Amino acid sequence: MDNVLNISKPISQITYNYQFTICTLVTSKPEYEEMLQTFLAKGFDTQTCEYLYIDNCAQCTFDAYKGLNQFLQQAKGKYIIICHQDIVLHNHSCFDLLNRINEIEDLDPQWAILSNAGGINLKHVAMHVTQKNGNRLLEKYLPLKAQTVDENFILVKNEANLSLSNNLYGFHMYGTDICLIADICGYNAYIIDFNLTHKSDGNADSSFYALRKKIKLKYKYALRGRFMSTTITRFYISGNCIGFWLCNTGIILFLVRQYYKVFKNKPQYILKKRFNH
Repeated sequence: MDNVLNISKPISQITYNYQFTICTLVTSKPEYEEMLQTFLAKGFDTQTCEYLYIDNCAQCTFDAYKGLNQFLQQAKGKYIIICHQDIVLHNHSCFDLLNRINEIEDLDPQWAILSNAGGINLKHVAMHVTQKNGNRLLEKYLPLKAQTVDENFILVKNEANLSLSNNLYGFHMYGTDICLIADICGYNAYIIDFNLTHKSDGNADSSFYALRKKIKLKYKYALRGRFMSTTITRFYISGNCIGFWLCNTGIILFLVRQYYKVFKNKPQYILKKRFNH
């Protein structure tokens, strides 16, 4: 037995090489350099922080979904900051951000995402950011639990092991996507007091609305009601209260099993080789 144990290794608590990993998709080197200088000036030094970027200057190497998943997989920081290249730190520092994190950690250890702007519910949004013209949008009530976060500045807890959808593509709505995934995994998102200048007011162009349609369809399917089967039990999951109650009754589960027995036999689920024509 001791010989067998010698080839295995018990897991240990995860340690991180850095406090923060700052990740950016770059299309303008001068703008990115300006952003970097403000981070360094506000205490995000290279001893405690690593800086990762994807060079999209000459061509689109990675879109936001694929690129940010690369960041989330490769980051060695305890906290991962995903931000636009057109932000400038002018008010709050690394010390302030750590204080905000500790505040949230005390209030809700199940947090995974922090930002300076986002959607609270169908009626309310929270904006705590300075616009390019110097106009300061200051949210009175902070921290606020959020449904979604704005993409200009997103902080992700590395240990939450979050990722973005593999079946979406583009440069919009990924703040919404990662919040939905975090919620499904049991984590929460918050808007915090970390004010910075964002030099863009957003660009709701045709690609934005096309991706909004895609994300609606993606989650319509992902969150669909469905019958589930394990090796020892069967049940129904749904966000619809009536459907959840009705489809978990014995008679409905029995009738659905008979449907699968007649119309959906096991060989139909065999993975077949795909041929390119």
